[in-house]
Amino acid sequence: MKNYPAAFWDERYAQEEFIYGTQPNEFFKAQLDKLDAGKLLLPAEGEGRNAVYAASQGWEVVAFDISEKGKEKASGLAKEKQVFVHYEISGVLEFQSDVKFDAIGLCYAHFPANIRKQAHHHLMQFLKTDGIVIFEAFAKAQLGNPSGGPKNEAMLFSVEEIKSEFAELEFKLLKGETIELAEGRGHSGPAEVLQFLAQKNN
Repeated sequence: MKNYPAAFWDERYAQEEFIYGTQPNEFFKAQLDKLDAGKLLLPAEGEGRNAVYAASQGWEVVAFDISEKGKEKASGLAKEKQVFVHYEISGVLEFQSDVKFDAIGLCYAHFPANIRKQAHHHLMQFLKTDGIVIFEAFAKAQLGNPSGGPKNEAMLFSVEEIKSEFAELEFKLLKGETIELAEGRGHSGPAEVLQFLAQKNN
């Protein structure tokens, strides 16, 4: 990816420390726990915290990321927790699957602005009718906060952009929140985020 290439993430994930922690994102966990376990896709999954949690709850998880080091960390965490995650090395536009997923989790999946709408549309083809999307990412108001996220405003989100980029979904919940992040050293402190839960109707 032009803004943050694989080498950037490989360097970030190379250390022994889990930069975003080993526990699942709170919003993702809260929404996933309401669903019956099925097939789950996790793009830009990094070190695997959400994938490993979902697998521990009986989900059949497919995850991908551009970082080899992220996959190594995720595989180690899955082994430690005695679960299986199918994890691929792939860019978002290159990802392909014959599977129709029951849910897609997008947790801080900030794709470059020039491909972001295309990326989201590409991913929705893998979601089955009535499938669910769980989303949390940084809002544009996050810019300047030290708690994490891209330093490029174009990679951050507004409600209007979300509605445009996920036009095929029916939003059950869509809100901006000020939260206190405690997800490892990489996500720590007050943060401005957008969260949504949505369903694909066709």
